[in-house]
Formats: sequence, structure tokens, C-alpha cells
Amino acid sequence: MSLSLSIPVFLTIWWLVFLSILPLGVVSHAEAGIDRGDGGDPAAPVDPKLKRKFLTTTWVSAVLFAVIWLAVFFHLVPNLRPHVGG
Repeated sequence: MSLSLSIPVFLTIWWLVFLSILPLGVVSHAEAGIDRGDGGDPAAPVDPKLKRKFLTTTWVSAVLFAVIWLAVFFHLVPNLRPHVGG
């Protein structure tokens, strides 16, 4: 897999994993019983822990990308194009 294909594949995996991990472990102000006052959304997270989620997303994405890269490198994925010719 070339670098020009690897980067978009990794970024796509990263965003999918990030959007999957983002809601995990989130406690809203309403669930915590904290009054936000005027203008505050009660569904806003108390502590989203974004730094931890970025790090978790990166290593999970790296593992998934490594599996995909190895499958492509060692030709473990069969050719999906139809065979043409005799």
C-alpha cells in the first residue's frame, strides 16, 4: 500500500474510531445533578476527557491500520476484480 493511499485510509479509520469512542464514559450535567444556570445545556458533558480519547483513538486506529496493512502486504485479501479472459 502506497503512502498516498495509506494516509487517507488511516485518517478514515481514525475518525471512525474517534466517533465511536467519543460518547464512552461521558456524564452529562443533568446526570451529575449540576445546574448549568441560564444558557447552559444540561446534556453537555461534565468532563469529556478529550486528551485521553485522542490517545485511545490513535492507538486503536494504529492497531486496526496495521492489521489492514498486513493483510494487503501479504495478499491475504483475495482479488475482488472479476477475472476476464481465458
